[in-house]
Amino acid sequence: MSIVSLAPLTARQCFQYIQLRTQSACSHHLSKGHCCSSSSFLSISSQSHVLRPHKLSVRATFEPAEEAIGVIDFEDLTEKDWSILDIDETNTKEERNRKTDRIISSGNIGNASQVLVSLGSDDFMDKLIATSPSESLLLVHESLFLLASIKEKYDHIKCWHGELIHVPQNWAPFDVIFLYFLPALSFKLDDVVAALASRCSPGARIVMSHLRGKQALEQERQRYPDVVVSDLPDQMTLEKVAAHHSFAINEFVDEPGFYLAVLELRA
Repeated sequence: MSIVSLAPLTARQCFQYIQLRTQSACSHHLSKGHCCSSSSFLSISSQSHVLRPHKLSVRATFEPAEEAIGVIDFEDLTEKDWSILDIDETNTKEERNRKTDRIISSGNIGNASQVLVSLGSDDFMDKLIATSPSESLLLVHESLFLLASIKEKYDHIKCWHGELIHVPQNWAPFDVIFLYFLPALSFKLDDVVAALASRCSPGARIVMSHLRGKQALEQERQRYPDVVVSDLPDQMTLEKVAAHHSFAINEFVDEPGFYLAVLELRA
């Protein structure tokens, strides 16, 4: 069993949250846009610890100081096949580690940096948390199961279940943003960069990456059509979008087996 906690809420807000979930359970969808911290808990259980398509049994329990409100179960919550984040038939373990190190170092994380990660894999999060000098880290993901796994291992990490472009402004500004698996973002590139620009500090970096590059992307699109929903932008396209939102390209690598683009917000 994994445990992931939600945003700090009052007892009344928790109850309202559960009521909303109950109303949506009939359509087998859990609405998004909630933070994981440490005052209330959402327990997610599954027989498998691999991020493949599976149905989860979700139990939400809220216990305010005075009295327990109750427990509600949500059956048949289906997730996408996020195993694509960890399955790598292109790189050796050494190559994967080297590329991951390069992605992380491109963020230029400092002790006081506010860091956001979008759609990070289990391995990437382990490496980032082990090497980052900053403990201020927010993980944004569509997978409740992955958020639960990360939260169980690293309770100090904040987690947000929802779309990247809707991350609350009150958590901004961010100094480093990792778009770990860019092709899984279902928004137009211009919309993504525009949303992040309003949440970045001057000089902030956006690190876009794909460990296996464009060569593997088309095969991944065929195998995981519900996850791979966009492309890796070429340099000219990225330059136009970046300039439109006051970013400059600090680094750009578009090799057959590796993609890395680093945008820096002009001060």
